[in-house]
Amino acid sequence: MSVGADGFIGVFDSGLGGISVLRDMVAELPHERFHFFGDSANAPYGDRTAEDILSLSRAIVRRQLDEGAKAIVIACNTATAAAAAPLRSEYPDLPIIGVEPALKPAALAFPCGRILVMATSTTLALEKFQRLVLRWGSQAEVIPVACVGLVDLIEQGDLSSPEIRSLLEELVGPYRGTVDAVVLGCTHYPFVADIIRDVVGGAPLFDGGEGTARRLHEVLRARGLLAKAEAPGSVSFSSSVNTPSEIALYQRFFEQ
Repeated sequence: MSVGADGFIGVFDSGLGGISVLRDMVAELPHERFHFFGDSANAPYGDRTAEDILSLSRAIVRRQLDEGAKAIVIACNTATAAAAAPLRSEYPDLPIIGVEPALKPAALAFPCGRILVMATSTTLALEKFQRLVLRWGSQAEVIPVACVGLVDLIEQGDLSSPEIRSLLEELVGPYRGTVDAVVLGCTHYPFVADIIRDVVGGAPLFDGGEGTARRLHEVLRARGLLAKAEAPGSVSFSSSVNTPSEIALYQRFFEQ
């Protein structure tokens, strides 16, 4: 299975949200080859069962391995919570990096504060998130908000649409000026970070992208899988919605 340091890093998400994590990883590891797959045909994962998410994730990982991946990044909070542990058991020699809501840095920054966690319904319901709250939110007041419908609007590509602001006003507007920090617990949400910050009244935002990038760097170094320093690096995109317009949308999100 191992393809060595010359292999690429397979990155996947339920749609285009994981591109926010991809940007952090490319900045951290500019000499690596990244292949991003967005499962937009099955988005959003946050509305699916854990079993369904695992099945979809397993198929993506198998395909990326067949194509020559040396490591996998699950750039989706929901898929990480539902699929990372089983996949690591199935592929014990494969580096599999996941993302999770950045509750730890938020709690360390505001140990006794009020922390709003925006995430999908599935992420908030799974045991992984509950353990995260028990570990890092024991002193802080953690306020989970299931942001139903937000991923769908972001996937449409118009990040300044009035529908996005209206939905955010409905979901998190009631907490304006009353929270110390906001955790963006879905990789789609950083794309509308400015609107979220405005709606909640300027509270600092925390997301897991940079931490995921650093963790990937550490794991690749420890396993001798880092690309050579002189390698040019590259990024490519594919999607289960296999149309030129969809790939162009991915590229636009990556470049903005």
